[in-house]
Amino acid sequence: MKKDETKNGVSLFSQSEYLMGEDPLEEIFALNLGDFISEHLISKDLAEKISTSNKDKRAGLKNQLRELISIYSSKNTLCVLNFDKNQEHAIYSSIAKTVKQMLEVDSCRIYMQKDNQMMVAGTSDEDFGKELAVDFSGKDFVYENGETYIPMRAASHIYGVIVLHTTQPLDEEYLNLVLSIARLFATSIEIQAQVDEVNRITEDEEANISDMQHLRAELTALIGDLCDFQQDFVEELAKAVDKKGQYKVSHSQNTANLAREICRRLGLNEKTTDLIYYAAKLQNIGKITLPERIFATNGKLSPDELKKVQEHITTGVNLLMNINFLSEVVPYVTYQTERYDGSGKPEGLKGQSIPLGSRIIAAADAFSAMTSDRPYRKAMEVAKALEIMQSDSKWDPVVIEALAQIVK
Repeated sequence: MKKDETKNGVSLFSQSEYLMGEDPLEEIFALNLGDFISEHLISKDLAEKISTSNKDKRAGLKNQLRELISIYSSKNTLCVLNFDKNQEHAIYSSIAKTVKQMLEVDSCRIYMQKDNQMMVAGTSDEDFGKELAVDFSGKDFVYENGETYIPMRAASHIYGVIVLHTTQPLDEEYLNLVLSIARLFATSIEIQAQVDEVNRITEDEEANISDMQHLRAELTALIGDLCDFQQDFVEELAKAVDKKGQYKVSHSQNTANLAREICRRLGLNEKTTDLIYYAAKLQNIGKITLPERIFATNGKLSPDELKKVQEHITTGVNLLMNINFLSEVVPYVTYQTERYDGSGKPEGLKGQSIPLGSRIIAAADAFSAMTSDRPYRKAMEVAKALEIMQSDSKWDPVVIEALAQIVK
């Protein structure tokens, strides 16, 4: 195996199993941005003794704030928060249409708070909908009169509301997905507000040190929340995809777990392992845009339906490209349908010209699918599935050997 496939790396995801503890801010330390937290662990007198002049302290705080916003700005959260104001309605309407398609609801409207009022920012249909007047009273969502109202809440503030028109309440998997989107939206918006404040205060030559420390603490806490909500979003999206695919077990989770075990067996570093794990979770993301009925037809599809299923990888990659913090998993997802003998798609890559992560995901996905019950067939025995994969040139033999060591 090539050395560059196993060299050390730091995970970009916040909840790696390799990290000590469960602090979502652990990655800040890994990026050498955590030194500022240590000042809270020592006494005030000691902090004053070891601190430099106020001028140096002020400059240091400004640099730390700039470091934070350069990494955790809206460009690294949701791309929809970084667009020209003239494009707002088109962007939010595009999101509403995507949500409608994913969840197969009648319509979707997105309200955003402007001038202390909830105004329609985008809609999946021509009808802009009625005026919004809903009392959430601390609830995660409200369902009444055929509509589900989901607030975009960060802390105690509601920045907007996602409204779904449905003939019946959403299934749990789909509801949780929209809840995760709402939390991610709200936290991203709040971070952007803090970014604006950082930009303002760092231009002030006489900026108050206490104010900057307070801003730094707030921004750090929001970053921790964002890391958690990003992971929640990935988890819920994977569950919703499995729901669409009619899996009786969590196929995405099983595939991801197996891919991670293969990575460990091969000795891959932490960052690569995490990226492959999340790519495996989302490798079937394109299925979320397909109707459930396609997956409940006992495998008998029309030519048009078959084409849509075959194109779900491309659809999934397009979705991932619009979720900025997941951009690094795109190559692994893109080439997961390539085959070691060159018989795969989309480019007919062969052998080690296929990204290692894609080779691992392909094997984990195939094994997990063969050994799971589907609506139209029973699960295959583990030994039989392994025998088939070991005798087929489509799979990387090194990856299959690692797989065999894990499942035997």
